[in-house]
Amino acid sequence: MLQVRASPAFLPSTSSPPSSSQAPPPFPLSGKSQRRRGGLVAVPQASRVARRSVMAAAGAAAAAPAAAKLEDADALIDSVETFIFDCDGVIWKGDKLIDGVLETLDLLRSKGKRLVFVTNNSTKSRKQYGRKFETLGLSVDEEEIFASSFAAAAYLQSIDFPKDKKVYVIGEEGILKELELAGFQYLGGPTDGDKKIELKPCLYMEHDEDVGAVVVGFDRYFNYYKVQYGTLCIRENPGCLFIATNRDAVTHLTDAQEWAGGGAMVGALLGSTKQEPLVVGKPSTFMMDYLAKKFGITTSQICMVGDRLDTDILFGQNGGCKTLLVLSGVTSLQTLQSPDNSIQPDFYTNQISDFLTLKAATV
Repeated sequence: MLQVRASPAFLPSTSSPPSSSQAPPPFPLSGKSQRRRGGLVAVPQASRVARRSVMAAAGAAAAAPAAAKLEDADALIDSVETFIFDCDGVIWKGDKLIDGVLETLDLLRSKGKRLVFVTNNSTKSRKQYGRKFETLGLSVDEEEIFASSFAAAAYLQSIDFPKDKKVYVIGEEGILKELELAGFQYLGGPTDGDKKIELKPCLYMEHDEDVGAVVVGFDRYFNYYKVQYGTLCIRENPGCLFIATNRDAVTHLTDAQEWAGGGAMVGALLGSTKQEPLVVGKPSTFMMDYLAKKFGITTSQICMVGDRLDTDILFGQNGGCKTLLVLSGVTSLQTLQSPDNSIQPDFYTNQISDFLTLKAATV
């Protein structure tokens, strides 16, 4: 059952009382965080504002009418200046380009539309994603790509995360590369994939007390060592942040089936720490706010195109954008039209190449 709910990035956990290590809200109005005992603390006013804005967006989504099938592609294209595309399930599945994507992107560029690609997949950096686009025959600038690996580093920059603090990474190379480019110290990542814990009487596991944030993303090298290390940092280091790149339940590692997503790794840390993570990927509006500021975009002039209701479409709705669901990924028409689903996009269509056929039908 799909329900509209505010992102954990903005709402505090109700399952446990607040503690000194509770993560701050993602958007301090001052642009800076207060310091306490080497960590970071919340700015209450920002928390209230963020909470109200997301709850309002969630309420609006719940009351929205049923999605309309896209019939006039030209009208939608002409109504916005920018298209934000999710990648997995929209542009590609695994390492296979979805039919008609190249021609569709060319059409939109020929009409002067800005194209931006936003993915919750944190395994690659922006530069690495640029190479993937190139391998698939697509010409996309690095500045047009925003992965949740980049969002994690950008968020830490936005709160002036202390440069003398370290980041423990449960994730893959993409997060490490983006943290390095942002000038942050880190440890963990794939190198901890081979580490094991041999339990014996009186075993005590050491951890780095200078870790001020634990970033959790999709991790094919996930193990118990990482769970325990991240748990110790979050629970025992004063003010240590628990940051999730995303909470996607499944992902497209291949075009043959769905695979367990980053939400599985995040869920393990949530279970052991009893703390909700601060989510920087979709549906949190952190990347939307970042994009709007970077490109000078008015969000009402954006159309968010994605295949997931509770990340892509909610991301667009939370940001005040038009939304288009494509059925080429994880969401079926049956799921969209189920009475249990309260997340309704403005429009839906089979895949983005329908822009080409629907355009031809209206000429």
